[in-house]
Amino acid sequence: MKPAPTKKPTIRVAVVESDPLRFVGFRALFDSDPDFELSSASLADLPSRQNVDLILLGSRSGTNLFEAMAGLKAARPDLRIIVTGSGADDETILKAIMAGAKGYVDEAASPADFIMAMRIVNQGSVWAPRRVLSTFIERVSSSPGRIFPAGRVTFTDREKQVLGLLVAGRSNKEIGSALGIEERTVKAHVAKLMRKVGVQNRIALSVHAITHSLVAAR
Repeated sequence: MKPAPTKKPTIRVAVVESDPLRFVGFRALFDSDPDFELSSASLADLPSRQNVDLILLGSRSGTNLFEAMAGLKAARPDLRIIVTGSGADDETILKAIMAGAKGYVDEAASPADFIMAMRIVNQGSVWAPRRVLSTFIERVSSSPGRIFPAGRVTFTDREKQVLGLLVAGRSNKEIGSALGIEERTVKAHVAKLMRKVGVQNRIALSVHAITHSLVAAR
C-alpha cells in the first residue's frame, strides 16, 4: 500500500490595514491556490497572531510604512513582510528592504508574480526588482566605508559557519539544525555578526559577506 502523499504546509498570509475592496481582490487572487490561506488583520492584531507566516503591507495604508515595519519586527522578528504599492521609486523600495521587508511587489504585478514572490519570501529569500538589489550591491562595492566600519573584522569558526549558511538563504531554524545548535544560539550569533559588521539586518549582512568575500563561493 502506497503511503499517502505528504501535504505541503499552508502559507498563512495576512493582508494588513487593507480596504475591503482590495482584500476581496487579494482573496480572488489566492483562492484558486490551496497553498495559501488569506486573512485580514490590523497592525495592532499582528503581534498576537502566531498563526500568520507572512504579511502583505500596503505602502498606502495611511500609516508610516517604516514605523509600522519597525513595530512589527520588534514584536515578531520571524514575521516575513512583503510591501505592496503603486509606482514606488527604487529608493523607496531599497529603503523598505533595508528596514526589514523581505520583498516588494507592485500592485499592478501579475497574479503569477504575486504568487511567486510569496513563495520565494516564504522560503527565506528576498523578492525585489533586480535593478534595486543591483543598485544596493553596487553602492556597497564602490564605497563600503560609508556603510560598513573601516578595518578588518575577524570571525570565529562558528560565526563563519553561521554566516555561510545565512548567505545561502537558510533560516535560523535551518542553520541550527545543520550545525546542531539551538535556534536561540543562532540568533545570538547573527546578532553578534551584525554588530561586528555594523549593519542592521540579515540582508545587509549577506551582501557585505558576498561583496567582501567573507564566505567561500558556492
